[in-house]
Amino acid sequence: MDLWIPITIGAALAQTVRFMLQKQLKSTQLSTAGATFARFVYSAPLVAICAVIYAVASGQGTPQIPTAFWGYAALGGTSQIIGTACVVALFAHRNFAVGITFKKTEVLLSALIGFLILGDVISMAGLGAILLGLFGVLLLSDVPAIAGRFHQRIWNKGTALGLMSGLAFGFSGNGYRGASLSLENGDVLYRAIVTLAFVTAFQTTIMMVWLIWRERGEITRVLQAWRIASLVGLSSMAGSLCWFTAFTLQTVAYVNALGQIELLFSVIVGAFVFGEKISRREWQGLLLLTGSIVLLVLVI
Repeated sequence: MDLWIPITIGAALAQTVRFMLQKQLKSTQLSTAGATFARFVYSAPLVAICAVIYAVASGQGTPQIPTAFWGYAALGGTSQIIGTACVVALFAHRNFAVGITFKKTEVLLSALIGFLILGDVISMAGLGAILLGLFGVLLLSDVPAIAGRFHQRIWNKGTALGLMSGLAFGFSGNGYRGASLSLENGDVLYRAIVTLAFVTAFQTTIMMVWLIWRERGEITRVLQAWRIASLVGLSSMAGSLCWFTAFTLQTVAYVNALGQIELLFSVIVGAFVFGEKISRREWQGLLLLTGSIVLLVLVI
């Protein structure tokens, strides 16, 4: 078994735990931005310490950072902040498993971005997978309880947040892979943890400035919620390190495809932790979207 496979499964499990904790933070104590900030502020110091320890212990020393690294890292870090905030906000509109599934549209949206911006050719089979995924998204987007015609029901705030999160995470994964691969020296773990250390420091700074400017007092509330928020930081560090390592070892498309196992984890969490029930229509959307993502990866 290739090393990136168990690493990716570990990343998906850690990420499910993090989103579960962030959902609790969002529903009980913190704003969307505050729950997002908790992810970074508690993990950044831990990542920095781990990076220094590993660099010294492995004898690889201080990294040589090329210019291209900063652009890739900033793209990945900013996109991840936006994507995380969208997912946390989405939980107020849809249940846990469906929220995570919306996030997984990142695979489909990445393919569309590649076609529109880079001119990547999409085969007929690939187009079929995208259309199948679109139909799955439409099923997930429909809220029958809302009055109005079908097109009025699917274009709701939950749909917009879900698609925005998928788009943001599509940019994020490719940004991180570009940053990690731009480091010419060091082994796989070294490049992954160095990239993660710089990115989490950048994200913590950006979020701190935002909260001071727009949400006075929220940083204090994040610190007061340290019991859950620190666990968010720990699970975030574990998940991010696994994702960064997997992105360094394998292309983003394949890593994200295997990461769909997070859907299964999210269904289990939603049912057993939050007591959520998934409707028949949402199950259909879940299955169609998952099938389309698997099919897309098989044909690219």
